[in-house]
Amino acid sequence: MKSNIVIFWILTAYMVILATVYTGWNVMLHGRPEWVGSVAILLSGGLTGFIAFYLGLVQRKQGGVLVEDLEDADIDDGDPELGEFSPWSWWPLVLAFGSSLVVLGLCVGFDFWLSFLALPVVLVSIVGWVYEYYRGHFAR
Repeated sequence: MKSNIVIFWILTAYMVILATVYTGWNVMLHGRPEWVGSVAILLSGGLTGFIAFYLGLVQRKQGGVLVEDLEDADIDDGDPELGEFSPWSWWPLVLAFGSSLVVLGLCVGFDFWLSFLALPVVLVSIVGWVYEYYRGHFAR
């Protein structure tokens, strides 16, 4: 977290300096500032400053040093338990296909029939993904 904060503060300083140079360069070349680029670069610096400030607050509130900031930490020390995943499951692929057909039917003209035909595929894939551990080879 500490390195992220430092990187974002460096980006903030870079963006502010770049906005100053960009504005000055345009004033020297054209006699007037180019407002869109100057404001966009300056606001980009403001956004990176917001992120750096927020991460600094989070680091101060957490009360300790994160595992990734320790010099003697292993990769496994920062590994949280993420849950149970089934890499053999085809249901996420079917759900993505059905969902994309529903969205495609809503986006393209008046082809609502495609959404209505794909909606059962979405429902069946959700039910299949939820209940895949109750039947078959991986039942518990």
